[in-house]
Amino acid sequence: MVPIVVSQDIPRLHVQGAKDKSVNWVGAFATCGGHGAVQSSTIVYEINPGDRLGWHTDATEETQYILSGTGELLMEDGTQAIGPGSVFALPANVRHDIVNTGTEVLHAVAFFAAAMFTQTFDEVMLPPNTHVIGTPNREG
Repeated sequence: MVPIVVSQDIPRLHVQGAKDKSVNWVGAFATCGGHGAVQSSTIVYEINPGDRLGWHTDATEETQYILSGTGELLMEDGTQAIGPGSVFALPANVRHDIVNTGTEVLHAVAFFAAAMFTQTFDEVMLPPNTHVIGTPNREG
């Protein structure tokens, strides 16, 4: 049988920027290689109003689905509004950020085209006190 993950039940990790306090979100890996998936990864995350993910690049292609809330997808070539039902794909190594511009929590799911990958943030992220975070299985 395929394991079903109840995303509401996964403990979230609170992540924030070391200097920029608007970089502030919670998230969790729902699946990654060896943990419910073989060739992909999935993150569920939430951003409170006024907060953001923080500028970063992902080492693999990423597709996002916005469940609720409103915000902006920031990229070096411009800004686009996002909201419930928005779906977009980000190529690997393209710098981007998401900011919650609304009045309610932005809930989203990010799907990655790799079982193991890293994300490199412009800012040091707390925890884990590094620019680079990623799938729990990335160290083997």
